[in-house]
Amino acid sequence: MAYEEIPLGQIHPTGWLKQQVDVMVKNSTGHLDENHKKIKTDNGWLGGKGDDWEETPYWLDGALPAAYLSGDSALIKKVLNYVNWTLAHQRPSGFFGPYSKYEKETGKMAETGDQAADWWPRMIMLKILQQYYQVSHDPRVIPFMTKYFQFQLKNLKNTPLVKYTEWAQSRGGDNLMVVYWLYRQTKAPFLLELGDLIYSQTTNWTDLLGNRDWAIQAAYQQNDQHWMDRHAVNVGMGIKLPAIYSQSKKDPHYLQALKTGFRDLMTLHGLPHGMFSGDEDLHGNDPIQGTELCATTETMFSLEQIISITGDTEYMDALERMTFNALPAQITEDFNGKQYFGMANQVEVKRGVYSFSLPFWRGMNNVYGPYSGYTCCTANMHQAWPKYMSHLWYKTTEGGFAALVYGPNKLESSLASGVKVQIEEKTNYPFEDQIQFNINPEKKQSFPLEFRIPSWCEEAIICLNGKELQREKGGKIAKITREWNRGDQITLQFPTKIRTQNWGKNSRSVEYGPLIFALKIQEDFQKNVHPQEGEYFEILPKSDWNFAVLKKFVDKPAENAQLIKKSFPGNFLWNQESAPLEIVLEGKKLPDWKSHAGVAYQPVTTRNGDYLGPAEEKIEKIILIPFGFTRLRIVAFPVVK
Repeated sequence: MAYEEIPLGQIHPTGWLKQQVDVMVKNSTGHLDENHKKIKTDNGWLGGKGDDWEETPYWLDGALPAAYLSGDSALIKKVLNYVNWTLAHQRPSGFFGPYSKYEKETGKMAETGDQAADWWPRMIMLKILQQYYQVSHDPRVIPFMTKYFQFQLKNLKNTPLVKYTEWAQSRGGDNLMVVYWLYRQTKAPFLLELGDLIYSQTTNWTDLLGNRDWAIQAAYQQNDQHWMDRHAVNVGMGIKLPAIYSQSKKDPHYLQALKTGFRDLMTLHGLPHGMFSGDEDLHGNDPIQGTELCATTETMFSLEQIISITGDTEYMDALERMTFNALPAQITEDFNGKQYFGMANQVEVKRGVYSFSLPFWRGMNNVYGPYSGYTCCTANMHQAWPKYMSHLWYKTTEGGFAALVYGPNKLESSLASGVKVQIEEKTNYPFEDQIQFNINPEKKQSFPLEFRIPSWCEEAIICLNGKELQREKGGKIAKITREWNRGDQITLQFPTKIRTQNWGKNSRSVEYGPLIFALKIQEDFQKNVHPQEGEYFEILPKSDWNFAVLKKFVDKPAENAQLIKKSFPGNFLWNQESAPLEIVLEGKKLPDWKSHAGVAYQPVTTRNGDYLGPAEEKIEKIILIPFGFTRLRIVAFPVVK
């Protein structure tokens, strides 16, 4: 592994990230079990007859780290009820979790795989227990996992992952990840044998990614053949499989397949906000396609694992891009409502079919609501921010620390020698381009620190105690090894320019640092109630959105746009009022660019990027804000002269 993960509990969010996790805990993350009937009623993960599948562990997979990151004692107590029930009710055979159909009908404990139940939701609970062990060192966890993995090794040949559902087959990489984590703790040889068995029964994401036909075919094939291989959430989980398996095989083939496939995925299906399309299937790079929220949260987690294994800055850049753009735009500012599918160019939010490959007969996939669309995302959205916060630092192979993605936090960890180190990362990144690290070992100590330089930064300036120390090119890792004293300070300066990038249908995005900017549209929120899916919001535009940017801006963006920095909000929320940055530039309205059934289909442009249809002569000033603060927006712009 290029880097080792920092255990949960050693990284503490501060600044706007602490405000983010506090909003979550105050609202749905802290109270989903009180409000979501599926989790609230007679829960199977507490021994009842209710939810015995994925939604309860999905919620816990975010609620547990959020509880410890926020320090909220009520939520810690709440999540430990589920953890303790799980640990206390493992069967003698090693099987665990909600009682299986066989167990409920016979009153006997499951002894074999065919008496057990779906492997998939137990994979999520294993992730939860891994995090719990990191923060607690509870002596029950290692024997519990060992016993369950012995049960799997004994039974998977006759009761394979696919026995109960195809979800387990598609998502076996999550199972494998914890098997290898346990191997690093115990070195038990049987775990490597089990790892090979799980890999052989899991969808072969290595071949799909490396052989290329998969990503190409998914751009045009939308039928029911092999659709589980195109399901965006499966893809988000599956991309980490070759990286995880490479840990035991030491063969460059696996990481090369990942590299090839990830680039194909983002080229053929990538959208300006940093995620690939998936509504529910992969659906090309047209900016009016949707992305499922679960796909974003799972892709983020996969990238956090891939970063640890590969040390490749390409994945670090990708993680920041989707975290700061795609993720927050699809969740309401109070973290109570979400969109099942969100579009890059989104000019209305309303009940309807839009251009999704999964229409869903109630037409509720695009609206914001706690339970609108499928409720998998209601439960799974909670892991995204806490997992990002708990991966702001990694340990290096030389015994130091690496900041590979950024945000305000405080690290409290120890060196191999036992010397305690505290590092405070002070910044409003990504809304500013400077990051200050205050380094405080408990005594003078030599160790390396590593810092990723984002690829969008041409050259970073690194200062030590106020004096320039070195410069480093974008896309590189800067390494500083020295004897650190209490009070030492490292400052990273990332000179940042407004830039543009070409996307699907020959459209252009406007970018600044890791942030993607979108047209600020006046939003009219309308609250409604659906008889089956409860409260939801529709959002309609109150201002024009059909703007193109000018060719002169595309040619020289820094010279033809103005960046406006506003006061950073004391109460940080992902809404238009809180946006601390604006970009002002010139545009023209396109009278023929209108929405059809709520979809703003992209105007056709020539190969040189110009839209040749009618455009109003009048040049207007248009205001753009970071994508994450929008619910309606244009982010992929046509270009006119």
